[in-house]
Parts: sequence; structure tokens; C-alpha cells
Amino acid sequence: MTRSVLIVDDDPVQRRLLEAAVTRFGHSAMVADGGDAGLAALESHGKDVAVVILDLVMPGTDGLTVLKKMRERDFDAPVIVQTAQGGVETVVTAMRHGAFDFVVKPASPERLAKAIGNAMKVGAVGEEVSRKPGRRAALPSFKDFSTNSQAMARALRLAEKAAASNIPILIEGESGAGKEYVARAIQGASDRRGKPFVTVNCGAIPDSLVESILFGHEKGSFTGATEKHAGKFVEADGGTLFLDEIGDLPLPVQVKLLRAVQDGEVDPVGGKATVKVDIRLISATHRDLLQQVKEGKFREDLFYRLNVYPIVVPPLRERRQDIPRLVDAFIARFGNSGVGNVRGISESALAMLSAYDWPGNIRQLENAIFRACVLCDGDILSEEEFPHIRAQVDGFAELVRDADDRLYELQSLAHVNSTTALAAQPVAEADSRQQGAGDDGTLRVLDARGNVRSLAEVELEMIQFAIHHYEGQMSEVARRLGIGRSTLYRKLKEYGLDAEDPVPDQLAG
Repeated sequence: MTRSVLIVDDDPVQRRLLEAAVTRFGHSAMVADGGDAGLAALESHGKDVAVVILDLVMPGTDGLTVLKKMRERDFDAPVIVQTAQGGVETVVTAMRHGAFDFVVKPASPERLAKAIGNAMKVGAVGEEVSRKPGRRAALPSFKDFSTNSQAMARALRLAEKAAASNIPILIEGESGAGKEYVARAIQGASDRRGKPFVTVNCGAIPDSLVESILFGHEKGSFTGATEKHAGKFVEADGGTLFLDEIGDLPLPVQVKLLRAVQDGEVDPVGGKATVKVDIRLISATHRDLLQQVKEGKFREDLFYRLNVYPIVVPPLRERRQDIPRLVDAFIARFGNSGVGNVRGISESALAMLSAYDWPGNIRQLENAIFRACVLCDGDILSEEEFPHIRAQVDGFAELVRDADDRLYELQSLAHVNSTTALAAQPVAEADSRQQGAGDDGTLRVLDARGNVRSLAEVELEMIQFAIHHYEGQMSEVARRLGIGRSTLYRKLKEYGLDAEDPVPDQLAG
């Protein structure tokens, strides 16, 4: 069945334009007239949605809120966000919250088609990999960890010691830092290895269903309970229950969780008797639970029951020295799964990844490598495969240039204007000089008659000069000009040039 592109925008005109464009590209389209309607569409038809085009600025539930709720509810369709020209900082925030790509309104058909095509390609490969049998590997062991970070090494030492006992463990750390991976390693090193390892994301469950999902329910105990459900505690019996984002649990459920931890018993919703369970409980949170206790959002008695053995996993930005090892591991894993033909990464790209702050931590790094491996045409990842990371490392301007070539041209014009005082010569002198590049390597702004030359002329000579200066290394030419490689080749095509064409003498001198 053909999957659709979901368009979420409060502007009816923009919705119609996008719907027409998506249909013209050969895809089916679904539309939603705002953030709440978009989330409702995902709840109802999530499996039919291949890509989401999401406007960031909407009344009520805005794009960033939609993006956050999508991730909380495990909607993993790639999201292309839209923004006006002035919203670059918002775009960066959206990318940090997991947006796949972005376009600047009004987006050109070519830019939009490319963004949708890339998103669908990455989404399709991800689904294919997830369907392969045996994808889930065995539980990791502590031998699988290799770190040069003292903070991470300390966390691993504590975790390895904890594996020998059954005391409750609380793993603290930012989202995506690897808390679940540490929990799995604890299970793999304990006497419960081979037993169930059941995970529950407490922040992704609606409040009305938390109790039922954790503790189970009897048939007919509430509206919609058409069958008996055992619950996660019973599923994990004999093994480990991993409660992620436990700070998001509603207070009423915390009471029943306390009893389950203390007595090893759970009360199914609508049940007449308690059920005994034998589980190892590992909790995780990115919140400050002690602060939540002070604010009355988390029970103090439960906090001390869970916080018997705390382990803090440091964020990736505090263990940058581990980034090269992680990148190599992800490239190898995706290669073994048949994702692309990538076998390595360039030194400059690795340096760029190491300079980035990674607010989404290891999960964000893994997703970035996966996207790059899918879209890479060669076998070595370069900076070109990480345009959004490069933009945030180098600054906002490049992000906008890569997104919308019209803004790049405006910025080029601004640059020419700012250098006029240095480059322009008196008219009498300009008459005696050849139009184009001067002897000192600067581009001439005035023509032989003393008039400002057209932007197209200046841009063409700049591109030709850069190609000559960097000896035809097109990736370097594009990087130095501050545009994407595809943009560079498109501009060459527009000017009727080939990269191998000889450079005019005045530019080569």
C-alpha cells in the first residue's frame, strides 16, 4: 500500500500548494489544519504516513510541540519542517529535536522534492532493516564498552558492580545518553541474563493507561478492556523491568509502584487478588527527581526506594573523545545490516562531528550516521553528508544558504556591497583595467563604464576562480563558497559551464 505525505499547516493556501506539489511528485497526500489535527492524524493513520511536512509557526500547538510529542509517542516518520526566512534559530532547535530536514517558505519545487525523496529513502531503509530477522542483538556486555572518558568509566564501574546484586538501580542522564544500553549491560552481566528484559517508556504512555500497562487488567475492568492483559511487571517476571523516564509517572500510579517494589506484588486493574512477581527493577530519568520531590511531583518514599544505587551517565559533549569510536561502530553496524556501501569517514567530517555539542547525545549521533550512510553516494562519509550538523558548527548563515539558494544570493550581494570600498577603483582607473578579477586576486565590482556589475557576472567569476584555485576539487570549492555541492553543479549547469572548462586568463593569473 502506498504511504502518504502528511502536511501539517494552519494556512489553507499553503496546504493546497503543498498538497498539489506532493501529488505532482507522485506521492499521495494527507492534510491537517494545525498541530492538534496533525497529532490526531498520526494517532489514527500513523502506519500510513511515510513523511511529515510540518509548519513550525502555528497558533495553539506549534510545530516544535508537535515534534516533541511525536518523539514521546514513538512516531518515527521523518519530519521536514517549514519556516519563514527569519526563523533560523527555531529551525536549529527543531533539528535538535529530531527533525529530518527543513525548507524555507516558499520552497522551490526542486528543494521540496529532494527533501521528500531523501526522507522517504531513509525511512524505507530503516523499515527494511527493522524487519530483518535477528536484528536484535544479544544483550551487550561491559566488554563492549570502550571509553576514554573518566566520567563514563566511573559509570561503567558502578554498573558492573551493581550487576552482582538485585538492588534497585536509578540511572540518571540526558535523553539519548545511553541509559538503556547500560541497563541492558547490567542484565547481561547478572544471573538474570537469558531472562526477560522488558522496557517501558513512562513518558510515552497516556496517563489513563499507565496503570493497566504496568500492572495489567482483567477483561471488562474498564471500557475497551476486551481481553485480559498481564502487564509489564508480569512479563518481566524472573528478569529485569526497565522503567525509562520514571519521573513522568502520575502520582496515583507511584503509590502502586511503591507497593510493587516493596512487596513484590502487583494489583491488576479490576483484579480480585494480587500477583507475586520476581523482577530486577532498573529506573532511568533525565529529570532531577529530588527537585521533583521538593515540588510535590514525585513521592519522597518512592524516590528513596528507587535511588538505592544511583548511576550517572554523562552526556556525549562531556565525552567527545569517544565520538570517533562510536562513529566507527555505527558505520560497521549499518554496513553489516546492508545500509549503503560506506566503509569510513573523512578526517574533516570526523573533526566536525567531534566539534558538535550533540544535544540528543548518542541517539542523535546514531541517527545522523544512519541518515548519512543511506544518502551517501560513495564509500567515505564527508561533511556533505551532514549539512545540518555542519551548519550548526559553522554558524546559522550556511544553514540558510543550503536551505534556500535565494538567500545565498542575497548574502552574496551583501558581501559584494560590504567590499565595494576596498575593491572599487576610481572610474578613470577602472577604464584602464580589464573587467573581472584584478591583479591582486580581488573581484572587480565596477565595469569599464563605472557601473556596478550584475550579481550573476560576479558570481560566475567567483565560481570559476574557486574551481581554478582549488584545482577542480569540487567538494572543497563548494565548501569554500559556502554552498552545497549539488548547488554548485546546478549553478554550473545554469551558466552552461562544465567543471573541466578552462578558466579565463584574467581569473587564472
